[in-house]
Amino acid sequence: MKTIGLIGGMSWESSALYYRIFNEEVKVRLGGLHSAKCLMYSVDFDEIARFQVNGDWEGAGELLGNAAQGLERAGADFIVIGANTMHKVIASVEAKLSIPVLHIADATANQIQQANFQTVGLLGTMYTMEQDFVKSRVESHGIKVIVPEKEEREAVHRVIYEELCRGEFKESSKQYYIDVMKQLIEDGAEGIILGCTEIGLLVKADDIDIPLFDTAIIHALESVKMALEVE
Repeated sequence: MKTIGLIGGMSWESSALYYRIFNEEVKVRLGGLHSAKCLMYSVDFDEIARFQVNGDWEGAGELLGNAAQGLERAGADFIVIGANTMHKVIASVEAKLSIPVLHIADATANQIQQANFQTVGLLGTMYTMEQDFVKSRVESHGIKVIVPEKEEREAVHRVIYEELCRGEFKESSKQYYIDVMKQLIEDGAEGIILGCTEIGLLVKADDIDIPLFDTAIIHALESVKMALEVE
């Protein structure tokens, strides 16, 4: 079994989900008393959020790159960045490593392809919905990605940072997200990417009639698959 190196804390609520899935899935696959071999570097999310707001992606990349280096030195066989938005700096992280980084968008796109969908909606932070570091990566797999209108993007973003990343899960926000997803369905979405690792803590699969692709769950499960692959 390979050792997973998780860069977490963005936010810690979703990092806890990653850790639980790592261990539950290893137990399912191997049985008995087996659990995941994993290391986690949990950042102070306030530092990361300040980099984001200030547009200092170079600084953010340096911080995460150093975290990844620490995980590699500690024995990680590959790196998992437990956040969609911070995949914007994946090149900076990879440049500091001799081990691979498992990209969240590739894992998600593979699931969408298995469902044979051509068009999906994307919810996430403003950075994720408006920039190309996740969207174009999914689209490189031959999948069309659509996002909400600007006003809706701003509201979705606000809920992530002011509520979900603080451990607050409001019914009113859940209903708003569902309404936004319904509009994406009207616009042609066959499924919805929950492109922020906290959204799945608010909205569940049975809340809407089309498939949800929860990037946190998909990424965590793909991490276990990678950890258990035989060379």
